[in-house]
Amino acid sequence: MLPAKKTSKTRTKSRRSHQALKALNLSVCKKCASPKLSHAACATCGYVNSKITLKIAKSEENA
Repeated sequence: MLPAKKTSKTRTKSRRSHQALKALNLSVCKKCASPKLSHAACATCGYVNSKITLKIAKSEENA
């Protein structure tokens, strides 16, 4: 069955208004001051909190 009337641009855009991408909420690492996701380990130093620090393997680049 086909739609009876054309859906207007306003109605379409207001329906899709919540589908926009949202910016990530980044915080600063307390140890190395690099940006990181909150509630996650730092990608550079592995710091989570004062009790937990993850060991991160560093890759060697040969130039």
